[in-house]
Amino acid sequence: MKGLTYKEAGVDIDAGNRAVELIKEKVRKTMRPEVLTDIGGFGGLFALDISKYRQPVLVSGTDGVGTKLRVAMLMDKHDTIGIDCVAMCVNDILVQGAEPLFFLDYLAVGKLDPEQVAAIVGGIAEGCREAGCALIGGETAEMPGFYPPGEYDVAGFAVGVVDKEKILDGSRVREGMTVLGLASHGLHSNGYSLARKVLLERAGLNLDLYLPELGCTVGEELLKPTRIYVRSLLPLVQEGRIAALAHITGGGLLENIPRVLPPGLGVELTAGSWPIPPIFDLIEKLGHIAKEEMARTFNLGIGMVAIVAAEEAPAIADRLKAAGEKVYTIGRVVAGAGVQVV
Repeated sequence: MKGLTYKEAGVDIDAGNRAVELIKEKVRKTMRPEVLTDIGGFGGLFALDISKYRQPVLVSGTDGVGTKLRVAMLMDKHDTIGIDCVAMCVNDILVQGAEPLFFLDYLAVGKLDPEQVAAIVGGIAEGCREAGCALIGGETAEMPGFYPPGEYDVAGFAVGVVDKEKILDGSRVREGMTVLGLASHGLHSNGYSLARKVLLERAGLNLDLYLPELGCTVGEELLKPTRIYVRSLLPLVQEGRIAALAHITGGGLLENIPRVLPPGLGVELTAGSWPIPPIFDLIEKLGHIAKEEMARTFNLGIGMVAIVAAEEAPAIADRLKAAGEKVYTIGRVVAGAGVQVV
């Protein structure tokens, strides 16, 4: 009887090595001076310069991309999904006031396609460059019999640092503060199970269908990458000009803003104070979805919320606009609890 090889069992070591070669230069472009290792080691070394901090606190976050991956697979377009993976992690640790330092990824595939892996990891590297963090390590697992060929899952892990005295924990939020909303790039990476159900199953839209109200095809709209807010917000955070941040992900504005408020305070949002992108109106209309369900599922055009002193709000908004953000004054902090739309 002929002996089996690992390749005949479904795992191609040579393809894995080729994938590593294809991503090396993209990964190297994310390096920071603190990184002490190159690609291919058993672990990534990062020399934290503690002299820059009085009491350095490490902040970690992990996330994936959810069922947005299905859209990428249907379109056979994999070069932006990695940006989403980085964004979901670094935006979360930014909310604590942390500067993202390094990132690790985990990619599981059914059959390893080096070009597909290079596209996915290339997106992760692009996201790391946008966030200013190093892609210090990762794992690509070929798992035949677990994922069908062509399918995959990806997750990310971000580590950042913040001085203990500068941690954003909501304790500086006061009644009367202004709530600024930073625009999203559409759906970002949340609500895709509902979006796909409405657009692709119930309405039967094709991903390559061009819709004038979107200004692009359905697939292009659904694959718009999650916006990374680190470079625009971090300087203001480090200057102590932000009282709290809320990353608007699953749960929407209604459930994410209260997570950063101290007891006894709530937020009033002003209806119509920011433009809601057409993709949300389309999903609401085609799915006959209640407005509260929309608000609890999607970001509705606001990807990050910043709570700031009312007297500083105009200057902070101008700083953010100069950094490339679209910013709207969407509400204020009030006595009470939760989020009310008025």
